[in-house]
Amino acid sequence: MSSTEVAQVAHAELTALRHAFELARRGPAGGPNPRVGAVLRSPSGDVIGEGWHRGAGTAHAEVAALVDASARGTDTVGATAVVTLEPCNHTGRTGPCSEALIAAGVGRVVVSVVDPNPVAAGGAQRLREAGVDVTTGVLADEGRAVLGAWLASVERGRPFVTLKLATSLDGRIAAADGSSRWITSEVSRHHAHDLRAEVGAIVVGTGTALADDPSLTARNAAGELHGDQPLRVVVGHRDIPAGARLRGPGGELLTVRTHDPAEVLAELTAREVRHVLVEGGPTVAAAFVRAGLVDEVHAYVAPVLLGAGPPALADLGITSIGAAVRLTTRSVLPLGPDVLIVATPEREEH
Repeated sequence: MSSTEVAQVAHAELTALRHAFELARRGPAGGPNPRVGAVLRSPSGDVIGEGWHRGAGTAHAEVAALVDASARGTDTVGATAVVTLEPCNHTGRTGPCSEALIAAGVGRVVVSVVDPNPVAAGGAQRLREAGVDVTTGVLADEGRAVLGAWLASVERGRPFVTLKLATSLDGRIAAADGSSRWITSEVSRHHAHDLRAEVGAIVVGTGTALADDPSLTARNAAGELHGDQPLRVVVGHRDIPAGARLRGPGGELLTVRTHDPAEVLAELTAREVRHVLVEGGPTVAAAFVRAGLVDEVHAYVAPVLLGAGPPALADLGITSIGAAVRLTTRSVLPLGPDVLIVATPEREEH
């Protein structure tokens, strides 16, 4: 945040914005809409309302905060709205938040992240035209972190893609006889289910679907299905058997009859999927890497040596070390005996 922004934003407003970030995180992570939080402050500085977006079709955070203020019997005229994302300026499943704030008599709006979505953007300008004092770009890095994959998806015009790998220390995903349960620990598997719960879709190839008969569900530590399940996507031309676990309880099953990752993402973009988890196998994983369509890698690595068996990635067509796909490590997290390495392709740095 610049010195000019610091001068324009009171300490109490920064505190309110950080609380709004906490509210935003209560919203669903894997849906088509962003996680947004809002806090309303009276002219005297009291918090008079707060809210967050609970998912597609529900009130946006600003409107939820206005409803909360009304329920408390407080007057919003002259109030300050502190929001994590620029109020929308369009009518979709709900009306424009900019108009709701204007109608409520809000006098000032503090915004963390300007909305990059051309369909919804323009709220700050509309508010200014109505005489509302608006400050944008406040704690923007923190705001972008809360928006996560949604923001990257909107900026790229396609779903954000996380490639998940679960391997032995020597990069194998199964033993020579094909057995793979379990290379990684129970701690890693629980963590991977939490990751599944945050995405809109899980992608595997028909080879994995037929060989492993996965369910591709997101479950909690007790083995129960999470309330919101990701779309289950199988890429390839072979059919999924009628009795496959993919046809059991869980998210909708979608078969995309192609081997082109760009076509897969186009189909998922049309379905408003913002975050895709590619779980394999090696052929599909390599196809996404070759296409330059992997934005982040989550590599669960177990201290196990196999010496033989299928690798995590099929041939990438790389013949020299200079052509290697290099990544920047973002974090390393111990998970029981394993470690999770989160890394991003170096092209993201450019």
